Amino acid sequence: MSLPHAILTALLEKPSSGLELTRRFDKSIGYFWSATHQQIYRELGKLEAEGFIRTLPAEQPARGQKKSYEVLPAGRAELARWTAAAQDPRSMRDPLLLRLRAAAVVGTAGLEADLRRHLELHRRQLAEYRQIEERDFPPGRDAPQDRLRHLVLRAGIDLETFWTQWLAHALAEFGELPEEERERS
Repeated sequence: MSLPHAILTALLEKPSSGLELTRRFDKSIGYFWSATHQQIYRELGKLEAEGFIRTLPAEQPARGQKKSYEVLPAGRAELARWTAAAQDPRSMRDPLLLRLRAAAVVGTAGLEADLRRHLELHRRQLAEYRQIEERDFPPGRDAPQDRLRHLVLRAGIDLETFWTQWLAHALAEFGELPEEERERS
C-alpha cells in the first residue's frame, strides 16, 4: 500500500498537520499519488496506532488546535524497508483506451470530442509540470535529494508528453476514418 508511504515521505520532509499534508499532496505529491483529505486523516490515525508517527506536543494546550505529526524511527525504518523492496510495474488501466476498443464495435459517436478534451487537459498538465521544473530545478541545483525529486517530475513530464503525442496521433487517425464509421452507434 503506497498511501502510508507517501505520508511518511511527506512527514520526513517536513512535520505537518493533516491539513498541511492535504495541501502538500495537492501541490506536489498529488501529481503522482492523489489522496483525499479523509484518506489522509484516516491513514494518519493508522500510522500513529502502528507506532510509525506521533503527534507533536502542542506549544499551548488548546481545544480544536490542529495536530502536527512527525515520523518516529519505526516509521523511517518502514519507509526504508518499503523503498528497498522490489515491486512489479502496474498494468495501465485507462478507461479512454477501453472506450476506443469499444468504439471499434459500437461506433465512435462523441469520442472524437472527448479525445480533443483529453488532449487539452494533458497539454495544460504538461505546461504546469514544465513551469514547476523551471521554477524548482534551475541549472546547478543538483543535490542528491533534488535530483531524485526532479526524476519524479521528469516522469510526469515524459508521461504527459507521451499522452499529448498519442492523442494527436489518435485524432489524426479519427480524421482518416470513413464518415459512416465515425457516426455509427
